[in-house]
Formats: sequence, structure tokens, C-alpha cells
Amino acid sequence: MAVYTHLSADDFARLIGHYDVGEVISSKGIAEGVSNSNWLIDTTEARFILTMYETRLDLKDLPFFLGLLDHLAAKGSPVPRTIHDRDGAAFRMVDGKAVALIEFLSGVSIDTPTPAQAAAVGEALAGLHIDAADFPQSRANSMGLPAWRELFAECGDAGLASIDPALPALVAEKIAFISDHWPAHLPQSVIHADLFPDNVLMLGNEVRGLIDFYFACNDLTAYDLAVTHAAWCFSADGSFRSDVAEALMAGYQSRRPLSGEEREALPVLGQAAAMRFIATRAYDWLNTPADALVTRKDPMDFARRLQFYAQNGAKAFPGAFPPASA
Repeated sequence: MAVYTHLSADDFARLIGHYDVGEVISSKGIAEGVSNSNWLIDTTEARFILTMYETRLDLKDLPFFLGLLDHLAAKGSPVPRTIHDRDGAAFRMVDGKAVALIEFLSGVSIDTPTPAQAAAVGEALAGLHIDAADFPQSRANSMGLPAWRELFAECGDAGLASIDPALPALVAEKIAFISDHWPAHLPQSVIHADLFPDNVLMLGNEVRGLIDFYFACNDLTAYDLAVTHAAWCFSADGSFRSDVAEALMAGYQSRRPLSGEEREALPVLGQAAAMRFIATRAYDWLNTPADALVTRKDPMDFARRLQFYAQNGAKAFPGAFPPASA
């Protein structure tokens, strides 16, 4: 989430006037994230999130994203509903850009998760995969390996080296490795693909909301777990939190046990998850406008996680593998 486009009070009033949600009391830009413009909207009836879709979104994908929210919410997953306007539309156009009004869910994002919170997130993620099983629409992963290659090419070796001198060589080596070892035969589902702590709302140990589904797609279900593992299981200083990792895996497998092939693929999927965020963060690091209300994120955080997965293999996923027989 971020703010790239600036709307006036009159703009908000006109837009919200198309919905049966009362009159606008206040609007506030949300600075976190990097892809879309977002505002917290308070009306005389309730609170909502307004999203304007800025980058990395093909307009034809929007019915998939918004329809998925409504499908999962109807199934009981903790996700926000799309608020439809008086004509029944899930989104509207403002100055050539699509905007959607989304239900506001209570809860807070956790900076330093406890094992109990990680277990709850794992269980919620498995539930999402189960609830999405009969979602009738599909979407290819727009942030898969071909997209990483394109982003790195746009950054160029000089741009990557300006971030860290070792980054171009690491990217070249690991892109080739992931491409050669990608386990394409594993089970697929609709996945979130971006379940960072700031995309989960919690009250205590309870998951109240899974949000920001704008990278959701059909891809390997175990890859989604690896993305979540990479996002949740490292502290701010980069150290690995094995207790959180074990709890995350236990929570997930309490709803959806992994197959043996999925477990064996986790070390490669962990490296792939890290590479995906190196790619987008490197591109954003070099291309985010200086006046954008957004905080750039250091791609080297995930470069170090990638190296951790490469060096530790199965040990990076405590709780995923059954203990060896005596």
C-alpha cells in the first residue's frame, strides 16, 4: 500500500457518493507498501479501504482479485469483502485508473510474531488454499520467474551493483539454479503470493484479516507457504527464528498436510520466494519516485534470506520433515 495519486476532498465525496455507505467524514493516505495508492476512508456509516490500482496490474485481472475476495469471505476465510456500488460494480474508474472500495477489518499487523501467532497464520493460509479450491476463475502468476528476469534486465548489472556489488553474480547464479530445479509437478491452487506480516491483521493470537490479494494467482501451493515462511521467519536483524518457522509449518499442516514431494521441494521454493522479492525490491529501489509517499525496502534483506535457504536446505524448515527413524 502507498499513495502515488493525490485526490481532493471533493474527489473522495464524488466517488463515495456512488456507494450506499454514507457520507465521507475523513480520508487518510496509507504509506506502507509499494504497488497501489490506498486511503483509509471514514464515512457516517463505517470505515473502508479505498484502493487505486497504479502498477503491476492488468485491468482485466481486477475481476479475479475482487471476485476472489468475495468468494473467500463467503467461505468463511478472514478476508475483506469488496463493496459494490449502487449499480453492482466491484470497481469504478477515476481519471483512467480503477478504484475499489474494500471492507475494513479490525486488527493490527505484527512486527515481531510469536510462535502462536505464526501457527495461526499457517492455519489461516491452509484454510485459504482449501476455501479457494472451487473458485471458478484462474490467473497466471505475473510475478513468476519470467517476470523476475525482466525486472533484473531493467535494473541492469550496474543498477544491481549500485545496491550491492555482489548482487549481480548472486542473481545470475540463483536464477539459473531455480529455473533448473523448479518443481512444476507439485499441487497447485489459488495462492496469496504476498502474505507478509503487514498483510495480516491480528488480535492477540487470532487472525482477523488476510489482505492485499493483488498478486494472487494460480501457482504451486507449497510455493505460497515458502513465500510466507520467507516473510515471517526472520527477525529485523536478519536472524532466522526457528521457533516461528516450526510453528508456521505446524499450523499449516494442521489443516493441509504437505506431501513428501512438497516437503522435499521446500529448500528450492524458499530460494525462489526470496528471489521474487529481490527482483521487485531491486526494481523499486532504483525506480520509486522521490516524492512518492512510500518507504523503499532493501532488496539485500531477501538476498541474505536466499543465501540462508541455499546453505541450510531442509534445516531451514523445522517441523516440515518427519524425524529420521532410529
